[in-house]
Amino acid sequence: MSTITLESPYSTLPELIATHALERAEHPALIEGTRRLSYGELNAEADRVAAALQRDGVLPGEAIAVCAANSINYAVLFVGALRAGVVVAPLAPSSTPESLLGMLADSAAKLFFVDADVRDAIGGVRERIQPALYSLDNSVGEHGYSQWLADAKPTAVELAPELVFNIIYSSGTTGEPKGIVQSHGMRWSHIQRALVFDYGPDARTLISTPLYSNTTLVSFLPTLGLGGTVVLMAKFDAARYLSLAQEHKITHTMLVPVQYQRLMARDDFDQYDLSSFIMKFSTSAPFHAALKADILDRWPGGLVEFYGMTEGGGTCILPAHLHPTKLGTVGMPSEGHDMRVIDEDGNELPHGEIGEVVGNSPAMMTGYLNKPEKTSEAEWYDSTGKRFIRTGDVGRFDEEGFLTLMDRKKDMVISGGFNIYPSDLEAELRQHPELLDVTVIGVASTSWGETPVGYVVPKPNADVSAESVLEWFNARVGKTQRLNRVIITDELPRSAIGKVLKRELRDIFQAEFGVLK
Repeated sequence: MSTITLESPYSTLPELIATHALERAEHPALIEGTRRLSYGELNAEADRVAAALQRDGVLPGEAIAVCAANSINYAVLFVGALRAGVVVAPLAPSSTPESLLGMLADSAAKLFFVDADVRDAIGGVRERIQPALYSLDNSVGEHGYSQWLADAKPTAVELAPELVFNIIYSSGTTGEPKGIVQSHGMRWSHIQRALVFDYGPDARTLISTPLYSNTTLVSFLPTLGLGGTVVLMAKFDAARYLSLAQEHKITHTMLVPVQYQRLMARDDFDQYDLSSFIMKFSTSAPFHAALKADILDRWPGGLVEFYGMTEGGGTCILPAHLHPTKLGTVGMPSEGHDMRVIDEDGNELPHGEIGEVVGNSPAMMTGYLNKPEKTSEAEWYDSTGKRFIRTGDVGRFDEEGFLTLMDRKKDMVISGGFNIYPSDLEAELRQHPELLDVTVIGVASTSWGETPVGYVVPKPNADVSAESVLEWFNARVGKTQRLNRVIITDELPRSAIGKVLKRELRDIFQAEFGVLK
């Protein structure tokens, strides 16, 4: 299948890579530093991975786990496992050792691939790790990835659409991780969707977010599936990112909002030649209108925001370059995606009213692995029995069908009987000229039930105090939206894909201040 269209019948990533290897064997597939792998080489290496898994008795539908920084070896292992029909469970290196043990047990991984940093981090629980452990970066020679590879051709495996592609774990750093099961059919729909964003054989995609994240995979997988080139960064660095983008004449990228923020804040940003960019993407965290406007003004190429969940369901898409008056929204539902808003009792609400966002689409998780009750909690069915996934986000659709998000349902503050959306307060805080980063959380209050508290990061050399910011803010908002206090901090805690860890902040606040009056 050398030509793919939106109407193409089902195919799989390993099949597409094999086709590219036949038709464009020398075309670069993966670049990491000075190392390059062509499609011919990628295809051959993927065969060696698949054959090694079959030699070791890992059957189709069984899983392997990988926990490491981005690398060519990581990418090849992923593709080779899929070729053998083996499920990939990519795990976050930021996870605690105990969380990793839980995810390994939950996925029933047969093999576990790590790099040197992760190997060191799990030293205290090494004896409790059940699957065979291999060094993806060859840091331990006798158990290294290169020695593990087979010198053989694998037995062909039929990859049916319902076969599990990967298990992505949510809440890997805090809380109980939930394994989100995604199928080959779901991933095929992502590859098809990418065609409308000019992915193809000439695409050069710069990846700086981690490969364990769905944020990354929705850009990484289509690039390879459609024959383009992926340039990998092991870790995001703003200066290095801009240098690589200029050097490789990057056309596509996926970045989370905090990365855009750090790039645009660089004094030398405008000195780089970024004219090769065709399309930039963002997802996973709130993307503020002012930042979108700055990117549209100063960075060539289109800008597209995706709103959705790793679990699937509905996806909203905002081509910001086409809708400059809608930058405060996350766009409209993608074609074929049915998204609605429901109240606390599960009743559907009309446009303009605020409620929880739910969605149905061709790309939906099978469920949470080994957690049928959690799967059931995440589902909503309409009157016809149609299945939707609950997002946990609160929002409203305008009359044109654009979705404006208010907040995570769990982050909404109910103070004195009033619903307060932290995103509204954060938008106002960002207007302060001396603040670099902000967030608002709800904390316990004996007088109000909950009350909002702001955490702010001042700009370098800014002369501000918590009291002055609090006074400035409370003079600008209504009585019910006033902050109880402001706390100045050097940095907001964020996940590897840029989400502010509000639960962590709430725990820190409670430990230090307890319940407020």
